[in-house]
Amino acid sequence: MTTFHIFNNEPDTMNYDAGQPIFAEGDPGNGSMYAVLEGEVEIVHHSELLTTIPAGSIFGEMALIDHYPRSASAKAKTACRVAVINEKRFNLLVAQHPTFALEMMRVLTERLRNNLSS
Repeated sequence: MTTFHIFNNEPDTMNYDAGQPIFAEGDPGNGSMYAVLEGEVEIVHHSELLTTIPAGSIFGEMALIDHYPRSASAKAKTACRVAVINEKRFNLLVAQHPTFALEMMRVLTERLRNNLSS
């Protein structure tokens, strides 16, 4: 999986304790995605664990891109710190780091392939 080092110095971060929800399936996307800076986050859909997101990766990107409600829930598996990336910041990152958009597509493609094979 791609590692997103460009998020290491993001100013907008949140801390979560293990087991604490970050967002719930069906919540409004609020035009933001997240990057795990420390710890791990679990992604759950209809009470089924889909994946665990490690430090250095992203989650919640679908709602930022398509503006639909959250398709899954996210909760801290361990104590974690995440960067909150809003749409304005996302667009700036794409403009400043052209390979960022390609890395995002790789993550989305990998997740789609994993879901098709399960």
